[in-house]
Amino acid sequence: MTDALPAARPRRLKEMWPQEVRAALDADPRLLVPVGACAPHGDHLPLGADTLIADRLADDLSRLSGVVRAPSVEYGVNAPHASPAAGSAGVRKKTLHRLLNDLLASWEACGVREFVLLTAHAHDPHQEALATVVTNVARVRVVDVFAVDVRDLLEGQDEPMHADEVDTSLLLHLAPELVRPEGALDYMVERATLRRFRQGHGRGALSATAVLGRPSMASAAKGKALYERIVGRIATRVLDVPPERLTAL
Repeated sequence: MTDALPAARPRRLKEMWPQEVRAALDADPRLLVPVGACAPHGDHLPLGADTLIADRLADDLSRLSGVVRAPSVEYGVNAPHASPAAGSAGVRKKTLHRLLNDLLASWEACGVREFVLLTAHAHDPHQEALATVVTNVARVRVVDVFAVDVRDLLEGQDEPMHADEVDTSLLLHLAPELVRPEGALDYMVERATLRRFRQGHGRGALSATAVLGRPSMASAAKGKALYERIVGRIATRVLDVPPERLTAL
């Protein structure tokens, strides 16, 4: 669907009238669905860091592609933590799965024929809830923001971790007023420990502040480079946006 036109602003479903949605879906029957989380990200990032990233990404992808974006799902499947942070809240894998099944069924009945589920929450049970959503005829594509290769942009890590150099840099770029750099404490672990954490078996892998990685290496400039890489890859490879449109970022 390379002939879709970019929009002057994001096409946010919650701000549109039914007739506008009908016209948009007739022109391009895809829907962006950001799925976030409300989970601790150290003493330096807000609980909704994952949602903030996915939400902004959905806006920019909608603007670049003209595809309608759904309201963000604010809660996901959280990793286990020995002492949950105040305010954090998650749902079980089957709960998220059922919620998305119901939402996608409603939108599919309205004519959506392809769903792009965007998430910046790299927790396997969370991702499994998204990957196992069932539709009648519509295609479902799950896009993990952190699956984009950004290794060449990192200094203190070999890959994205949690509340780390990547998350912190992205938030310094997207919402610097919500970052408290003085609270950033590094906590490096071996890759096997990171893998157990992502699988949901690493209750003891997290630091006391839920950090894995080197947030002290973060910067706004790095966040800008990371964000532009992520947007560019998803826009061109998933949404078929012509590369020349990326200058609009």
